[in-house]
Amino acid sequence: MDILSFYLKKLYTIFKGEVLVLPSRVVVLLFFFVLLFLPLMTQHPYLLRILILTSIFAIFAASWDLLCGFTGQMNFGHALFFGVAAYVTALLNLHANIPPWGSIPLGALAAVLTGLIVGIPCLRIKGTYLALTTLAFPIILMGIVFAIPNITGGELGISGLARLSESRLTDYYIAVGVMLALGTIMWKITQSNTGLIFHAIREDELAVRTAGINTTRYKLLAFCLSGFFAGISRGLYAHFMRIAGPSNLEVSMSFTVVIWAIFGGVVTIYGPIGAVFILNPLMELLNFWPEFRMLIFALVILVILLYMPDGFFPWIRDKIETECPRCKIRNVATRKTCRVCTAQLD
Repeated sequence: MDILSFYLKKLYTIFKGEVLVLPSRVVVLLFFFVLLFLPLMTQHPYLLRILILTSIFAIFAASWDLLCGFTGQMNFGHALFFGVAAYVTALLNLHANIPPWGSIPLGALAAVLTGLIVGIPCLRIKGTYLALTTLAFPIILMGIVFAIPNITGGELGISGLARLSESRLTDYYIAVGVMLALGTIMWKITQSNTGLIFHAIREDELAVRTAGINTTRYKLLAFCLSGFFAGISRGLYAHFMRIAGPSNLEVSMSFTVVIWAIFGGVVTIYGPIGAVFILNPLMELLNFWPEFRMLIFALVILVILLYMPDGFFPWIRDKIETECPRCKIRNVATRKTCRVCTAQLD
């Protein structure tokens, strides 16, 4: 009991000193609690379906930010990871009878291999040429899908996959739990030494090379990590919708993830996740006004680009928090001195 009491007090101290001191962290905590306890208030199948798909797409959006936001390797073909994982997951489930808990990770590993295959030739080019080259890969894969319909199902895709679980509620907790876990892991990666190198590559790759760091190795690592997380999201999607088709390789999917990231704020991880939880339900709501659906969506994106160029969530964060000029620790905007080094805050 003494050991348990010690660790509980230590956990409370960390919680009080690291979480409750900043409004943004309190909001993230509330976000966790709302998603985890929402089914206690309502279990409407349509609402749960929207949140399941939103959670899956949130993983996909965060995986794009991990690669493109932090390393600056602009990828306009991110749907490639989505599609590869989908087809591998579907084929393993239908032909090898591997259940979802096995086919989804294996599909994600196939996406990692795809990240290596794409990353090795693409890292020889930069900027606009890199973006256009990555855009070509999903189109190439779509051509392969149509060329071997006996395996891929052609235009119809592969259907009849095993269900993610036996109930919608269990599906919800699987999708939300995986999203929260992977989102936290991606955020921790960006806060680690590896994340610091990713960010440094984005800012000045030549300086990082001068410091003796193998930037090619880290950029390939970013491609592989991004592919793995995107593959997990697509595996979940395939088993939830019970289909894998060429629609997931369309160019629109690659550009949609870019819109999510820019709306929420790149180089954050939490920004794209939050953006999906705003925009995806919004698009579902606007289905009731199909003639105005795309117009309203475009206006929302336009407002963000014009008035919040760094993204919606960084804009809000800058309103409620301020960064210490000396130690770079964030503080509540109402504080006059830094909570760590006591320096004066502007």
